[in-house]
Order: sequence, then C-alpha cells, then structure tokens
Amino acid sequence: MVYISMRQLAILNPFDAPVYHEETVSSTMDVSRGLAAEGAPHGTVIAADFQEAGRGRRERPWNMERGNIPFTVLLRYGNIEAIPPALTLRTGLAVALAIEELVPGLAGAVTVKWPNDIMIRAALDTGAKKAAGILAEAAGGTVHIGIGINVAQREFPLSLRDKATSISLAAGRRIAPEARFTLLETVLSRLYRELEAPDEKAGGADWRGRLEERLYKKGEQVCFIEGAAGSDRIVEGRLAGIGSGGELLITPQGETRARPFVTGELRVY
Repeated sequence: MVYISMRQLAILNPFDAPVYHEETVSSTMDVSRGLAAEGAPHGTVIAADFQEAGRGRRERPWNMERGNIPFTVLLRYGNIEAIPPALTLRTGLAVALAIEELVPGLAGAVTVKWPNDIMIRAALDTGAKKAAGILAEAAGGTVHIGIGINVAQREFPLSLRDKATSISLAAGRRIAPEARFTLLETVLSRLYRELEAPDEKAGGADWRGRLEERLYKKGEQVCFIEGAAGSDRIVEGRLAGIGSGGELLITPQGETRARPFVTGELRVY
C-alpha cells in the first residue's frame, strides 16, 4: 500500500512535514508504521476520523466516535539514546496546553495523569475524568506517538460515564467537530516547542516544573499499583512529583523520602 498517496491537510506543522488524513483506518499507529517504512520524514502526522482497532496502554481498546481526533506523530531520532527523556509525559503536557488554548475556560482544570492520560475536571463534577490518552512506541530511534482526544463527543456508554469525558462536555458547550483540526494544529505547535524549540523560554528546559504544575494528584495521597498489569504490589503514599527521566515520585506511608517508580499505574476508579 502506498500510504503517501493519502490526502494532506492544509494545516501548519512546525516539524515541516506532511499531515495526512484518512476517514477510516485500522489505527493511526498502524498507518504511521507504514509511512515510516516508506521513508516519511520526522514529524509526519496521520490523523483519522475513525479507528477500527485503536488501542491504548497495556493493549486496552481505545474506542472513539467520529468528531474526535485520533492521530499519530512519527518522530525519527537516529538511535534510541537520542530520544528525549519522558517523551510521553512531555507530549501530555503539550496536549494539556493545547486543550487550554482551544478552551481558555478550562485553564487549571486540565491535568496530566502519569504516565499517559489527560484528565479534565468539569465545574460541576466532583472529580476529573479522562479526555485523552497517549501511547508512544519506539523501534530503535523511530518513535510513533499515538494520541486520541475526545473533542466533541456528548455521550459515553454507561460503563464509561464515570471515567471518560470530552472537551465539549467539560466545557459545558457544544464544540464543532471541525475544531478537532484546529486542536491538532495547536498540539503540533506545542509539541514542537516542548521537544525541539531552540529557545528554552518556549519549552524544553523546564518541562518538569511546568508538568508538575499540571500533574494529576500531585501532593495528594494516592494508591499506586507497581509493575505489570495484574500486579498485587500496592504502594500507598503521597505523590511527590516527576523525576528527570519521567519516573513517578511517591513518598510511601511511613517514609520520609520519595521513591521513583518507572512502571505501574495510579488507581483512580
């Protein structure tokens, strides 16, 4: 299949690479791998209206209605050592900032949940709900960053209503489906500034400090499931912050110093 024959979107990509669009794909991650095999350059993007087999972290299905925006960004770094640290979290920071730019009224309500979710707290909700997810996969120095953002969706299945939200629901107003392309352009701008802008004031250097300002549950007591899915190793303590490599820092109950965790999941629901 010749992927580069796909339609290109006329949106600004600061990575100076094409932004492709398909109505329906198996997953944008699959298409991104095909684009990489065909020699697509660093910063190439594939967006879709609908994914038939989207997935998230730990192989969980990621089902999105039309009117939302799933997309994958292809990044080439030459070798694995050149990949920026905490790439998934820094992508989350870019997405959070882009959502706040699209809907300024949500400023302060958008947070990054370690390691790869974006949570939004609506004014009338008692807690934050997931509005976006990120999945980064690397093969050598080639990275595919899959991002799915619930933009205009107004209803969710009963099993997800206490867990998921959209920008539209959190903002308390309808958002036109076309706004997903405006958001995509803003995410790319923010991501470029976070990862590649030469001006440190535009991003880059202080990513940890700016991320911790938006870190979900920072300073609160949390329950953390350490290790692989299904693990029974539970750590309870205070979420202290993020380490230089993106590890989660938790001060366990009864201890005075934060410990780093590189795999696991916060228990939320």
